[in-house]
Amino acid sequence: MWASLRAWARRLKAEVLALWLAARDPRTPLAAKLVAGTVAAYALSPIDLIPDFIPVLGYLDDLVLVPAGIWLAVRLIPEPLLTEMRRKAALLERPRSFAAALLIIAVWLLALSLVGWWLWPTT
Repeated sequence: MWASLRAWARRLKAEVLALWLAARDPRTPLAAKLVAGTVAAYALSPIDLIPDFIPVLGYLDDLVLVPAGIWLAVRLIPEPLLTEMRRKAALLERPRSFAAALLIIAVWLLALSLVGWWLWPTT
């Protein structure tokens, strides 16, 4: 069972790299670029939108959202192009998306600001 889970995780990582490449390729349709770019940026971000220390929800993004996003992006990219991107991805190391990390930090700061504003007494 653990071996199959590890193999599944390796396939997901390879798919994320292929999506990252496809999102940058001019032959990829616009809708596929948007979905693939968003999924790849989130998956490659060093910061999770929902931190893993939050019970249940912390792993929800890793176990459900990322694979669902990969599934959708793979369906939107033409098969010959995706095959080419998978071959290129096999030769690459995993990049990091610091832009996505900054976006996630901004979302958290905005959420905290809104909660603070809501809780602050207005007397």
